[in-house]
Amino acid sequence: MTLAVRPRVPVRAKISALGTWTPPRLLTNADLEKMVETSDEWITSRVGIKERHIVEPGMATSHMAVEAAKQCLAQRAIDPTEVEVIIVGTVTPDMLFPATACLVQDRLGAKGAWGFDLSAACSGFVYALQTGCKLVESGAQKKVLVIGSDTMSSIIDYTDRATCVLFGDGAGAVLIEPAQDGELGMIDFHHEIDGSGACALYMPGGGSLNPPSHETVDKKMHYVHQDGQAVYKFAVRKMVEATETVMSRNGITGADLGCFISHQANRRIITATADRLGLPEEKVVINIDRFGNTTCATIPLAMETARQEGRLKKGDLVLIASVGAGFTVGAALVRWEI
Repeated sequence: MTLAVRPRVPVRAKISALGTWTPPRLLTNADLEKMVETSDEWITSRVGIKERHIVEPGMATSHMAVEAAKQCLAQRAIDPTEVEVIIVGTVTPDMLFPATACLVQDRLGAKGAWGFDLSAACSGFVYALQTGCKLVESGAQKKVLVIGSDTMSSIIDYTDRATCVLFGDGAGAVLIEPAQDGELGMIDFHHEIDGSGACALYMPGGGSLNPPSHETVDKKMHYVHQDGQAVYKFAVRKMVEATETVMSRNGITGADLGCFISHQANRRIITATADRLGLPEEKVVINIDRFGNTTCATIPLAMETARQEGRLKKGDLVLIASVGAGFTVGAALVRWEI
């Protein structure tokens, strides 16, 4: 017996809605000056951060993710029950299991949705975005909720001045749906990893190699550990390489872009990449001064900043890029269709 298989009609995927949320509590550079040996001038000149949002006790990654998801779905006037898949990019899940996506699904009321967490550090949102787009492009799903949410304050040692000044908490969500006729949506992407840099930025405790114990706690193994110089050098080089790969493959230059939305880890990394790409300042979105490094939430938060400032408009070509612990690298070219 021979089955007659109908040819699959190609489907393009687009971002159809965006929502973000950050906790109202602020941790300023002035606050940090009272906690560790640092200064507003040093933090601002080195990384470009002035303040960051921090959760109140009892609030976790899933809570912020739900708030961002509500904002996102409200923009499209879509009930949570219409969501088919939930992908949560995070390195600070509420717990090792169940997946944060399960907690979000329940609290959001997304009955019938399936989902999972994706761990790729600061590239988590870019990887989750592409995963969601591929589910839609395959024809398997029509409404995929992609969330980047991290409670970085839960894994930061606030006596370590090298890391405590960098991170904040926040969440952002996008809805991925099939593009309409004439819309391009997601155009191209480039991802890679380099595990040789794993120990340059990592949290050594809490997993199967170093499960929680008095020893791991005493050695502060459940906090972020970072080799700042190694991360900086890799990030600048790979951010440029990844973005140039996507741009050259699609025959575009900086002049064709509406804006460049980068992971917000360090202002100098962003500006160095933009300079190499020949991008003018007005096309480069930077909001690290207001949020710090929120890991998986930085890119959707930067999208919202660009939209509020009138620098992200329907029809714009948007270049997205990130480098994270792992090392992970990601870049994507998107036609903004909202």
